[in-house]
Amino acid sequence: MLGAFIRAFRTPDLRNKLLFTLFILTIFRLGAVIPAPGINSAAIREQLEAVQAQDSTGVFTLLNLFSGGALFQLAVFALGIMPYITASIIINLLTVVVPRLEALKKEGQSGQGKITQYTRYLTLLLAVLQSSSIVAMARTGQLFQGQIPVSSYMPNQDPLTLVTIVVTMTAGTGIIMWFGELITERGVGNGMSLLIFTTVIAGFPSAMTTMFQEQEAWVFGLICVAGLVLITGVVFIEQAQRRIPVQYAKRMVGRRMYGGSSTYIPLKVNQAGIIPVIFASSLLYLPQLAVGLMGQDADNPVADFINSYFITGTSPLYMATFFVLIVGFAFFYVAITFNPAEVADNMKKYGGFIPGIRPGRPTAEYLDFVLTRLTTPGSLYLGLIALLPMIALGASGAGQNFPFGGTSILIMVGVGLDTVKQIESHLQQRNYEGFLR
Repeated sequence: MLGAFIRAFRTPDLRNKLLFTLFILTIFRLGAVIPAPGINSAAIREQLEAVQAQDSTGVFTLLNLFSGGALFQLAVFALGIMPYITASIIINLLTVVVPRLEALKKEGQSGQGKITQYTRYLTLLLAVLQSSSIVAMARTGQLFQGQIPVSSYMPNQDPLTLVTIVVTMTAGTGIIMWFGELITERGVGNGMSLLIFTTVIAGFPSAMTTMFQEQEAWVFGLICVAGLVLITGVVFIEQAQRRIPVQYAKRMVGRRMYGGSSTYIPLKVNQAGIIPVIFASSLLYLPQLAVGLMGQDADNPVADFINSYFITGTSPLYMATFFVLIVGFAFFYVAITFNPAEVADNMKKYGGFIPGIRPGRPTAEYLDFVLTRLTTPGSLYLGLIALLPMIALGASGAGQNFPFGGTSILIMVGVGLDTVKQIESHLQQRNYEGFLR
């Protein structure tokens, strides 16, 4: 594999793509450590090291993950790629229910361009809302659970300064979105996925260092071995797919014969990807938001119940609810992104059929049956992987710095595999052996 990377850098155009991608990722990481105007990020870092204010649950922890730690430093790129992910999810959901968007999706490249433009506008709108809420929480001290004095990191709270911070964070989101599109067009791999991958692995060395300092040597070695086994299992599941054979009948078009070829429909075990985990995490933050709106009333039984069972990630009720939501959202997202009836109609239109299955409605029912059987183990797998940090926190207290689990491991493995495949395809086009000999 190392030799394949050397050959990749020896190829001029592929080398330029790789260097351009690394250049954009470097600028992206620089923006994650530059504080917004009026913010003392050094004071935040010192206080966080002392009190470890980051909790292991909640949507703001998820936002901090996708910003590479920039959120809890209130940096220029504090929002990270999360507004774009949320906007993309919303647009995908609206495509199913809004006829106009569904028609644009079927128009091909021109329609997809308009949908992308709508996604950009929605991303900026969400960035304004999220940056405003983050600034409001930072101003009141709720972002760090009241453990860091507001005056230490935000000494000036006049309206102009607050508006400047919001505008800076929103502009940072727009720049991140532009970076992702540049990598997709001129670099290697999917730009947005690589930006997420970069933010996740940015905290990996510090998490490993902290765990090495806090745990005994044999415990640290056991965690590393368990992490390697887990990564192997995740790679196996992420690569697993059911290939549905498709045969195309021969047909005459003019004087030429078309068709007669065989192909397949690849249905992955984890067809939904990381989206169900994001949905479930965001939904479980609503009870915490409700408690914040209720205030610290000691006589409120609803707030007491939420504080007891839905604030801490080690609560069995919280973990069970999180698991059920992930499984449910996995089925929901697969249902709206893969339409068996549409696939069956397209196959029938071009003379394709599954051997042993009649075209049309029987094909759609067969695809739906296979997809349901695949999504069941895939959703259970997602739920178990997402619960790993909470289980580690409850068992050993190492959950806050546990690097081998949850959303991070899914992103690292998934994006890493996809990027390696794209580099491999570039090498194979030039008659190289690639990564696998």
